[in-house]
Amino acid sequence: MDKPWLTIIGLTEDGLPGLPDASREALAAADLVFGGPRHLALAAVADKGCPWPVPFDIAPVLAARGRRVVVLTSGDPFWHGAGGTLAGHLAPDEWIALPAAGVVALACARLGWRAEGVVTLGLHAAPFARLRLHLARGCRIIATLRDGAAVAALAEWLRAQGSGSAELTVLERLGGPAERIRRTRADDPQPDDIAAPVAVAIDGADLPRGTGIGTVPGRPEDGFTHAGQITKSPIRAMTLAALAPRPGALLWDIGGGSGAISVEWALAGGDAICIEPRADRLELIRANTASFGVGHLVTPFHGRAPDALSDLPEPDAVFVGGGGSAALFDALWPLMPSGARLVANAVTLETESLLTVLSARYGGDLMRIEIARAAPLGGMRGWQPARSVVQWAVTA
Repeated sequence: MDKPWLTIIGLTEDGLPGLPDASREALAAADLVFGGPRHLALAAVADKGCPWPVPFDIAPVLAARGRRVVVLTSGDPFWHGAGGTLAGHLAPDEWIALPAAGVVALACARLGWRAEGVVTLGLHAAPFARLRLHLARGCRIIATLRDGAAVAALAEWLRAQGSGSAELTVLERLGGPAERIRRTRADDPQPDDIAAPVAVAIDGADLPRGTGIGTVPGRPEDGFTHAGQITKSPIRAMTLAALAPRPGALLWDIGGGSGAISVEWALAGGDAICIEPRADRLELIRANTASFGVGHLVTPFHGRAPDALSDLPEPDAVFVGGGGSAALFDALWPLMPSGARLVANAVTLETESLLTVLSARYGGDLMRIEIARAAPLGGMRGWQPARSVVQWAVTA
């Protein structure tokens, strides 16, 4: 075909009258138009309209390959829209996109916010906990929500986080004749007549200092749900530094325990498979990943290494907590792709001896970490040493 068979059109709330000529021409020429019921009504496509199946599936669009097809999305098709999903299944010459101003651009234009300084989140299909890493004094966040009732739910969640002083701007039906903008605070009663589609802008200028969670690994243990099986905060910070997380990198966390290492890795932008042999600890892992808003990045996996490792995708890094055995490392090393990072911590003499042997065999860095905290000693204070940790870090 001389032209792409698929046109992805970004639609704003003013519907057909607000579309540029190219989008109007594509709609007029289309055999089929896919979109949500609201979008199909806004574009006035009549009997050419094909509502998305529930649950959402692009298969009907792909099955129409070769016909003249239009897909309608909200504003920018590649910001939480169908554009990215479709493009991943098509050749570049099969499609063209005609975006319109999306909710982020419209919200920033209404608020006078610099878009490059704003965190944007799609909370219409994600938990509010995704906000935790970004919620801090001075933050500016724009988030889409599922419906009008979600505004009150968000305000309640913010209050539970100690962020009731956050200023909220409720943005309804941006870009259309029914657009409405109202300002409130999280600790105020929320309007009960909010119309979808809706977004909320969160201004954290008045949040208390210390709001939110830190941006570097080593978050306090009391922020996690655990039963004593957790790498302590300073050791966790040093372990993550040795693992060197990068956005999109995959971690095998062997012997997950509470999942704290996986959570810290995910908060740094990576994905993790948290391998835990005890079924009862899987719920701890799920609780922590949900609490920190990284449940979509961490996969709890019930199994015992090394048997559980054979069918997993290749890792960029591997962490082995206490209890690593010679059999585990003998099986693990051949599975390590070139350039992958391995970090192992030992707290027993037996595992320390093993890591010493492994470091002589494979190289890398061997380090003893000793930490002491001030604690009461009689009527004064003295140093209370923690168990020393031997850490081996090596690149395959």
